[in-house]
Amino acid sequence: MYQRPIFQTIVARLAEPRHFIQVLAGPRQVGKTTLAQQAADSLGFPYQYASADEPTLRQSGWIEQQWDLARLKAKQENKETLLILDEVQKIPDWSTIVKKLWDEDSRHHLPLKVMLLGSSPLLLQRGLSESLAGRFEVIRVSHWSYNEMHQAFGWNLEQYIYFGGYPGAASLIHDESRWSRYIIDSLIETTISRDILLMAPVNKPALLRRLFHLGCEYSGQILSYQKMVGQLQDAGNTTTLAHYLELLAGAGMLTGLHKYAGQEVRQRGSSPKLQVLNTALITAQANLSFEKAKQDFEFWGRLVESSVGAHLINGSAGTSIKVLYWRESNHEVDFVIQLGEKLVAIEVKSGKKKEALSGLDLFNKQFKPKQLLLIGHHGISLKEFLQSDITEWFK
Repeated sequence: MYQRPIFQTIVARLAEPRHFIQVLAGPRQVGKTTLAQQAADSLGFPYQYASADEPTLRQSGWIEQQWDLARLKAKQENKETLLILDEVQKIPDWSTIVKKLWDEDSRHHLPLKVMLLGSSPLLLQRGLSESLAGRFEVIRVSHWSYNEMHQAFGWNLEQYIYFGGYPGAASLIHDESRWSRYIIDSLIETTISRDILLMAPVNKPALLRRLFHLGCEYSGQILSYQKMVGQLQDAGNTTTLAHYLELLAGAGMLTGLHKYAGQEVRQRGSSPKLQVLNTALITAQANLSFEKAKQDFEFWGRLVESSVGAHLINGSAGTSIKVLYWRESNHEVDFVIQLGEKLVAIEVKSGKKKEALSGLDLFNKQFKPKQLLLIGHHGISLKEFLQSDITEWFK
């Protein structure tokens, strides 16, 4: 069975003495449950797994019930045992309950280790910071990379650009209609309805859905909030849209990149560059087959640039790297990655019509980045870039 590179990190954390609650945070269907169970098996830990994803299970006593079962297993086995709680943030007051139980076990030296899994990192993080400060470590699990999909399923570059990085859908790509319905029904709709609308104050759910569809349509493009208001009916104010975009980003679906300006305040106030975190979110809704997509020069160019952006964002998960863009007048740099004071400017030759290298040239004169990267024609190949670890570009 294929094991993701992050598997070794999880095993190493669990093998350490019981000091922290381990938290796996990431989007739906990226293999968090499998990773946790594989890690427990690798270490020879008995484990108790339970998920609070079903609405009928969201009762305050559910956590205590699962915790007691794991305690019993630890006593019966007389060895370290792992309790895995999935989507625990959907239980009312979950962090307070977990804190109480964790502290009880700490006082009694019970060898019960705990791992929490969540598909809404922002919502999970909120509960952690409120009650569990000093008791947890977060391991961020991102969408699957090109390398991972190639190694696990033998995908080529074009398949990855079109079908994206959802391992659960890999077996369906030869029936594209079935594949797209799976992405829409089991991933997009489930994430919006279960991970966002039921967990966060969203006064205009229809607007959030339209914003998501707009973001998929305009992925790779800079769109001001005022223009979004013009595109969306009953959009309310720009603050509402910014909040909804943050919720979509927290669920691992869609984000808005800030403009690099050398000043944090200007970055936050800039028009966002919309960016999906998995290209499957675009293609599943596009009504354009794999073969026809490859023949559509402009559409394929959008997918290429979106795949680069997704690679950068997913690859920066759990690091201090920021992913941004830059524009001044008609000059643009597709992506700027920042680590401390180090900058790397990236231009994607994706087939979209845009000004040649003037953006990179001007950015280089103004900000003196560590590297200028051209991906595509006369530069580094797209395949080589998607196979790279983005931290390498800062060395």
